Amino acid sequence: MRLPRLRHVLTPPRAFALGAGFLIAAGQAPLGFWPVAVAGLVMAAIAWRMALTPGQAALRGWLVGFSTFLISLNWIVNPFLVEPMRDGWMIPFALFLMAGGLALFWALAFFLAKILKTGLPGLAGFWGAAELARGHIFTGFPWAMPGYIWLDTPLAQLAAFVGPYGLTALSFALAALLAHAVLQRSWRIGAVAAVLFAAAFMVGWQRQSAPLPPDLDHAIRVVQPNAPQHLKWDPEYVGQFYRRALSVTPPEGADLVIWPETSVAAPLYAAGPELFEIAQTAAPARAVVGLNRVDGMQGYNTAVLLDEKGRVADLYDKHHLVPFGEYMPLPWLLERIGLRAFTAQNGYGYSAGPGPHLMDMGALGSALPLICYEAIFPRDLRTETRPDWLLQMTNDAWFGTFSGPQQALAQARFRAIETGLPMVRAANTGISALIDARGRVWAAIPLGTSGAFTADLPGALPETVYVRFKEGPLWGLLTLLVLSGGIGTALRRGRKTD
Repeated sequence: MRLPRLRHVLTPPRAFALGAGFLIAAGQAPLGFWPVAVAGLVMAAIAWRMALTPGQAALRGWLVGFSTFLISLNWIVNPFLVEPMRDGWMIPFALFLMAGGLALFWALAFFLAKILKTGLPGLAGFWGAAELARGHIFTGFPWAMPGYIWLDTPLAQLAAFVGPYGLTALSFALAALLAHAVLQRSWRIGAVAAVLFAAAFMVGWQRQSAPLPPDLDHAIRVVQPNAPQHLKWDPEYVGQFYRRALSVTPPEGADLVIWPETSVAAPLYAAGPELFEIAQTAAPARAVVGLNRVDGMQGYNTAVLLDEKGRVADLYDKHHLVPFGEYMPLPWLLERIGLRAFTAQNGYGYSAGPGPHLMDMGALGSALPLICYEAIFPRDLRTETRPDWLLQMTNDAWFGTFSGPQQALAQARFRAIETGLPMVRAANTGISALIDARGRVWAAIPLGTSGAFTADLPGALPETVYVRFKEGPLWGLLTLLVLSGGIGTALRRGRKTD
């Protein structure tokens, strides 16, 4: 009895849509199978085209999104495994509700394209708009954008012109064109798609192969202590992790030593001895470390720049917090059912800082600090004064070891491409890295190891088109796709009635 029921629910078109999502997810790190992901995007467009009603289209869009995010975001179960006896019961809710909720954006895009009869070009436009909305609504969560499948190809360089949302929309447009070629069985349309792909490839290749500005004559040293999350705050291990980081802090010619997010266990008001010792060990370089800061009844996730005596020369409080991780929406309600924020030690959350803030790093110029989650948002890198480089201090131990840290690194590399700025990434358990202004990794410490590296800071490129115009060109592209699809559908309908 169960098998016939399953066949009734999981019909071939629905299974086709689910399969498309699985293939799309294969393009994300650590797999990076972009040809497979493109095939999945084409299948998704075909699934939309074959839907007979807007309701069918919405369901298929949701199924594509659900399987895409279910696989891409599998790392989200790891925070619940830090204390499995307390939090493990929430794993299915977190994983399936997250995947299902994000898939609603794709369902809406598929629904609108069908009900407004905008054709495959309009589908690409609405789909691109859905990804833009996913990155902004409810503070946004633009993780695993399909545009990231191009990371290790020249096409990733197009993000310097249109950003990750624009690159994602272009990916949808390519998939729509290929789907049209398949449905029409037209080699001519397929050839047009191939030519456009080759042209985009060449634009990216030219930017990727152009000479980079020279490195600075000043170096940074990145420290990776490798404190597993389930032991990170254990009193028996805190001292061990601190000494491990301190042992690799001597700068070896660097001008700045960087410790990752919350790498100093004591809050700022009680960390004076540790900060003095770090400053003395890092001398003559300066040091920047991550820790918690308490101000009255509010707590902050903070990056602190130290002077030569371990005093605070400058600080930055994280301003884009993780919902359900660093703060609880509607805390008065969620507290009643026992839900707590994971990373805040008091259980109910951090406070947000005032916003982006540049740190003067002396001879290294000005850096824009980003703490963990903030590096997934292109808009969090926008400041009135352009920094000389980007600094991400993070604790990716929350994300496990299979895909979370790799995807976090991939997004950091895209931020470098989009801005034309080098990025230094200090991660507690890895992957710490030095990334040049075109997103290439120059130095790294592998995941799950302790250590440090010293390297010259790469030079910055001129301000990119994306930094200057932000999402302006993307809105033009999305409008063009929707209008061209709607007009094309209307013209074809007019020919049929003549």
